[in-house]
Amino acid sequence: MREKNPITLDEKLAYLRELREQAVHSASAEAVEKQHAKGKLTARERIERLLDPGSFEELDTFVRHRTHEFEMDRKRPWGDAVVTGHGTIDGRPMFVFSQDFTVFGGSLGEVMAEKMCKVMDLAAKVGAPVIGLNDSGGARIQEGVVSLGAYGDVFVRNVQCSGVIPQISAIMGPCAGGAVYSPAMTDFIFMVKETSHMFITGPEVIKTVTGEEVEFEELGGAMTHNSKSGVAHFAAEDEEQCLADIRYLIGFLPLNNLELPPRVEPYDDPERAERALDEIVPPDPQKPYDMRDLVSLVVDDGDFFEVQEHFARNIIVGFSRLDGHPVGIVGNQPKHLAGVLDIESSEKAARFVRFCDAFNIPIVTFTDVPGFLPGTSQEWNGIIRHGAKLLYAFTEATVPKLTVVTRKAYGGAYDVMSSKHMLADFNFAWPTAEVAVMGPEGAVNIIYRRDIANSPTPDERRAKLIDDYKAHFANPYSAAERGYIDDVIEPSQTRPKLIGALRTLQTKRVDQPKRKHGNIPL
Repeated sequence: MREKNPITLDEKLAYLRELREQAVHSASAEAVEKQHAKGKLTARERIERLLDPGSFEELDTFVRHRTHEFEMDRKRPWGDAVVTGHGTIDGRPMFVFSQDFTVFGGSLGEVMAEKMCKVMDLAAKVGAPVIGLNDSGGARIQEGVVSLGAYGDVFVRNVQCSGVIPQISAIMGPCAGGAVYSPAMTDFIFMVKETSHMFITGPEVIKTVTGEEVEFEELGGAMTHNSKSGVAHFAAEDEEQCLADIRYLIGFLPLNNLELPPRVEPYDDPERAERALDEIVPPDPQKPYDMRDLVSLVVDDGDFFEVQEHFARNIIVGFSRLDGHPVGIVGNQPKHLAGVLDIESSEKAARFVRFCDAFNIPIVTFTDVPGFLPGTSQEWNGIIRHGAKLLYAFTEATVPKLTVVTRKAYGGAYDVMSSKHMLADFNFAWPTAEVAVMGPEGAVNIIYRRDIANSPTPDERRAKLIDDYKAHFANPYSAAERGYIDDVIEPSQTRPKLIGALRTLQTKRVDQPKRKHGNIPL
């Protein structure tokens, strides 16, 4: 289009409105229809549903690419293939970029990256979260290595913003090759079932190189990354739910690392005693129960927003509130693998703990752990190193740390699960707690091996020794005698006890030694 040369103010205003209209409707009706046919919203529709109505202020509306090769100069849409700007969620400032698949397939080029980097830089300066809505075919091939350098510019911002402002990624379509590394460095990744995919190399390349045949959904779909790889944290049924979930998550988070998370006025009585907790742990120590049920009885209004629900299900992590204050919840899950710690659960919990610590969110840990998962697969794949990540994360964290031992706390896993030795602030135990090096049966078989073997009635002797061991060690009182447990409490009093402890810890301060950073066992 040949650009006009307006003279009067009215002509200039009309020209501005014409250009803005072109920018807003840069995609053809056919391209928009194709997007909707796939169950996907357009870039602007997503922003409208994510942010408070009427709050979005667009930036760089009139940016255009500068590429002339491959006849690219014949098509230079205003705004290029991403919509950027800022608005609010529940009245709180947010910055957002939304990649537009209807323009050049959402492919990333130089000016598109410049728009994204500008909004990320602004978010860091202002101290507000940045939300990226990704829907891109990858690097813009016509721009060659320039597009790869542009990705690098985005990656740098991800690293610089890490731990400073919350970074949230939503995968709303394809995300392949180098493009996946930007979401991977953000704090939380949302995916949509059937319509979003992430992978380094696609099915065709995999088939060519390795001979494996795999479909898009199986290779890099939402449930694959939510249940198998652990790359993603949430899986939504559709884009509407995905955007609503992002809004909900934001409600638990501070705007930046210098602020406290937002408190809401609670309807739930902070002094509420929950009698159902007295019955939740089965009398049989081998019988499982659902730790999520326990958490829901303790927190405000039973609200637990679980993170990575489908991955490493032997541990649960997520956000709740106590007396209106956001808290991060970590709990062993007896319902899966008896709640043991393994490679995946250690990494899952460690990353969550470090996020909470970075953004001033207190951590509440519910411990029911029989130990680390034994086996050659775990040992050969580095359970020592991976388990140490959780140990490191809990010890490093300086936010208020509260722990409740509900049942088993055995061996090294007792230490790792935010024990007093890992600098937890308040450690409580229920009367059902068993704090010991190992379970009674295993301990008796080792300590009294010869005694049992020489007994005329070995089974009876073993049973008696187990009962004696339980009476002396399989309880919380040995640990309480040494101050490793601050108090043994009635289960029904868990909520008021935790809320009282949090109130006490509101002014907690920890002086750290000067260093560039620690060396977590990655």
